[in-house]
Amino acid sequence: MNKNRVTYPDSFLEPENMIKLYALGAFPMAESKTSDVVNWYLPEIRTIIPLESYHIPRSLRKVMRTMEYEIRYDCNIETVIHHCAEREDTWISGKLIRAYKKLIKLGYLHTVEVYQANELIGGLYGITYRTAFMGESMFSLVPQASKIALANLLSHLNERHFTVLDVQYLTPHLEMFGAKQISLDEFNKKLKEAYKSDTTFKA
Repeated sequence: MNKNRVTYPDSFLEPENMIKLYALGAFPMAESKTSDVVNWYLPEIRTIIPLESYHIPRSLRKVMRTMEYEIRYDCNIETVIHHCAEREDTWISGKLIRAYKKLIKLGYLHTVEVYQANELIGGLYGITYRTAFMGESMFSLVPQASKIALANLLSHLNERHFTVLDVQYLTPHLEMFGAKQISLDEFNKKLKEAYKSDTTFKA
């Protein structure tokens, strides 16, 4: 048994319990796309992108200067989630999506969406609690679109005075943006500081 994984009753997918667990630094993942089992994870090593010192890759900056696109926030939240779940192997199950919909109604789940010619081509979503943003997943229908979404998320979080961007696990994709691993103790200290103030994702 994974000591960082806990399976709770379905009541823990109710929004008030989900937010309590997110606030503690945990995050949910279904065992598979079709599974009814949703586990909660609290790894001992966490990954964040420091909002005060993130990096935008030079190649991406060039794409963002030359590519025509539009950024929108929270316009097609469910569509973004479904696109993120369209991978053959995914932890975003139907059961988890139904739980997300309740968080959307309460204003905890937000998206960054990338459009081209009014068509959604990429994006990401995450959960907010006070000044912490817990990144969950992203997708691209056009090369670089998810990276454009992440770059805009970083600047947007700074503009809105967020202090923590949790991205759960380190990947080469995230490392390009300055993501780094920290201990769970350090992560918890950052969350504690993040909860001393409040903000909103949208103006």
